[in-house]
Amino acid sequence: MPRGASADNYPSRPIRLVIPYTAGAAGDQIGRPWADKMEALLGPTYVENIGGGGGAVGSAAVAQSAPDGYSLLLGNGSTHVMIPLTSARPAYDGIRDFRAIYRLITSTLAFAVHPSLPVRDLQGLIAYTRANPGTLSYGTPGVGTGNHLIGEIFKQQSGSLDLVHIPYRGMGPATNDLISGQIALVIAVVSAQLLQLGEAGKIRILAVTSEKRLSGAQEIPTVIEAGMPDLAYAGWFGLFAPKATPDVIVDRIAGATRLAVADSKLQEAYRAQGLEPDAHSGPDQFQRLVEDEFFRLGPIIKSIGLKRD
Repeated sequence: MPRGASADNYPSRPIRLVIPYTAGAAGDQIGRPWADKMEALLGPTYVENIGGGGGAVGSAAVAQSAPDGYSLLLGNGSTHVMIPLTSARPAYDGIRDFRAIYRLITSTLAFAVHPSLPVRDLQGLIAYTRANPGTLSYGTPGVGTGNHLIGEIFKQQSGSLDLVHIPYRGMGPATNDLISGQIALVIAVVSAQLLQLGEAGKIRILAVTSEKRLSGAQEIPTVIEAGMPDLAYAGWFGLFAPKATPDVIVDRIAGATRLAVADSKLQEAYRAQGLEPDAHSGPDQFQRLVEDEFFRLGPIIKSIGLKRD
């Protein structure tokens, strides 16, 4: 059928939301509540987790999908900025191959350690690493992610710490290894699960990268309070479609999403995880945000020499 007719009837079958991370990670806690809300606003919507490559595998799958609105991506700064900038041969272009639809939330990262590590804050972590060179490593959901960037800036700002990066297929496996003591440190997106693990004493959260303390975890200091303002980092997650997806479909998804995010219960669910919902996003402003971040971070990544391959 001609594209216009297909767009007029959209959606006529279930919509797939690809979360490019393993099940149980922060992406699920953001994408699955959105998919549940779409049931009444757009129609049946299901989630497919496609992990690997720090988000690159699932993102590439959506980039190569038909631009008909039935394959969407829950992307973030790692998938659309970091991976394309740090890959010698990226499988996709975060700007050229996608259309931004709606920024769902802004997020923050956390420095979390195993409770057996005798440190209570970032300065203590720096001192311990200097006193024990080559003994600590930190985990992230992959090479070239925003988590990885913050880790490398942390090392650089601390005088080239001897801290080894361990990339995982997602934060779920990395967090499990942190809990079991297989790894001493992770840099993870703040989530309800992470905060609960901290409250239970299974991990110790040293600092978060937000400019202000989290409303739901006031006891955790920020990196600014720790004397490291260059580590301040505001992440985000949002919806993307393949580039040639028609305007009418993109606008319809954005409109339904705006209604969903306006719901107080969804807002409360996100905030309970340390996330801030964006009730005023849309295709144009979200696209500008992605492009601005791409060109802003490029020189920083080049100066650090951050590469995925």
